[in-house]
Amino acid sequence: MRFPRLDQAGSVASGHAVAALTALYPAERQRLAADATGEAGLGALLLTPGPDLRYVTGYDAQQLERLTCLALPASGDPFLVVPRLELPAAQASPAGASGLEMVAWDETDDPYAVVARRLGPVPSVGLADRMWAMMVLRFRAALPGTQLGLASAALRGLRSRKSPAEVAALREAGAAIDRVHAAVPGWLQPGRTELEVAADVAAAITSEGHARADFVIVASGPNAASPHHEPSARVLQRGDAVVVDIGGTMPSGYCSDCTRVYAIGGAAAGFTAYYEVLRDAQEAACAAVRPGVAAEAVDAAARVPITEAGYGPEFVHRTGHGIGLETHEDPYIVAGNAELLAPGMAFSVEPMSKPVVPVIGRCFSRSANP
Repeated sequence: MRFPRLDQAGSVASGHAVAALTALYPAERQRLAADATGEAGLGALLLTPGPDLRYVTGYDAQQLERLTCLALPASGDPFLVVPRLELPAAQASPAGASGLEMVAWDETDDPYAVVARRLGPVPSVGLADRMWAMMVLRFRAALPGTQLGLASAALRGLRSRKSPAEVAALREAGAAIDRVHAAVPGWLQPGRTELEVAADVAAAITSEGHARADFVIVASGPNAASPHHEPSARVLQRGDAVVVDIGGTMPSGYCSDCTRVYAIGGAAAGFTAYYEVLRDAQEAACAAVRPGVAAEAVDAAARVPITEAGYGPEFVHRTGHGIGLETHEDPYIVAGNAELLAPGMAFSVEPMSKPVVPVIGRCFSRSANP
């Protein structure tokens, strides 16, 4: 399934494109979210622009100082409070197609008071996890006596188990980032800088179908030991190992994230042995993945080959993270997370310094030969 491009306001290019997204952002999700809100012991959710709002409504609203907020009561009808300037974009999005009531506010209005008045007395609300602090404080003042919590208490279980349409969107994202990686060996040439390669990669991420590039890590030679290295002016050299960790957001809203290790002109002596330890760790972790297994058990499985090889103290991070409307989201594959894996969960398995990341399908190293 391919999903249509969205414009920068989050609306889609045409009416038929809105229809194409209804499977990904079904109107029924608002009811499911309301049910989950009640089950979490919350009276309502207040969702401002970000992944929570997009998940529930399909509206990719701009992050602005002007308040856009979905009020979703556990019982009762939801409504979207939106600046009048942004009303056309909201109406053109999947949120408009769902029939969601939209309440426009003008420049001289207090939108927080509008939300509070329309919502009525409520003992507790869950605020979007990515809500700006200035909005949290305004809601605290507008809703005196209301207990404030996090919307993830209600939405986490829904968002972590992907629907078939979401899985299709992730597969499309994975295929797009794979096409970028297929071109990487041609850019990894001695004499070029990390910054030059990163510019090529960033351009390819969008040309291969992403709406935007979210991150581009090109870490060569000694820089490859820093997992979140910023591309620099370092010149690539023959024999370098190069970590290329890249990802972006597709027009559907769903993300890609794939890391591969390349060797310019062939791997240096001893490098393959290190890499095989990480490959064994990843394969052991993947073999442990199945419904009903605790997330921490997958993390533990990844650590066995690395510890046996003598590198246990260097394995300082979690084994993986979920992916969806955010590059990092639940479930997290880490010690201490006893959550049981369930069908529909999508997550990475990436032991050590991100040698490989199987988001949708497996990633692997390539040799970049000049």
